[in-house]
Amino acid sequence: MTVPLHQILQPADWVPARGYSNGVVARGRTVFLGGQIGWNSSQIFETDDFIGQVRQALENIVTLLKEAGAGPEHVVRLTWFITDKQAYATRLRELGEAYRSVMGRNFPPMSVVQVTALIEDEAKVEIEATAVLPD
Repeated sequence: MTVPLHQILQPADWVPARGYSNGVVARGRTVFLGGQIGWNSSQIFETDDFIGQVRQALENIVTLLKEAGAGPEHVVRLTWFITDKQAYATRLRELGEAYRSVMGRNFPPMSVVQVTALIEDEAKVEIEATAVLPD
C-alpha cells in the first residue's frame, strides 16, 4: 500500500470534496510558485481556448516543480484566477480531463476566484501553486 505524502483533512461527517480537498497537513521543504498563465516557455500564447490555457499553465507548474526536484504529487495548494466563470463551470469535464492528464490524481486544496482581468490581456487563467517535499 502506498503511503500518502501528505495527510488530507476530511472530517468524518463532511461530504467529500470532488476534484479537490478541503485541507492538507504536510511537512518538509516548501516550494512557492508564482502565478502561471497559459503561455509557453517563450511567453507566447498558442491558444485562446480556456482549457488549452489551463493545460499550459499546469504544464508550466510541473516544469517549475521539476526544477525543485518535485512533481505534481507534492502540490499542497492551488489558487486559480479565471476571467470567465461560465467557461470554467460549463467545461468541468474537459477541465478535469486536462487537469488529470498533467497533474495526475493529486487533488490538493484549491480556490478558484473570478477576476475582471489578468495582467496579460490574452490570459484566461492564472494558477499559483504551493508544494511540500518530504524531509
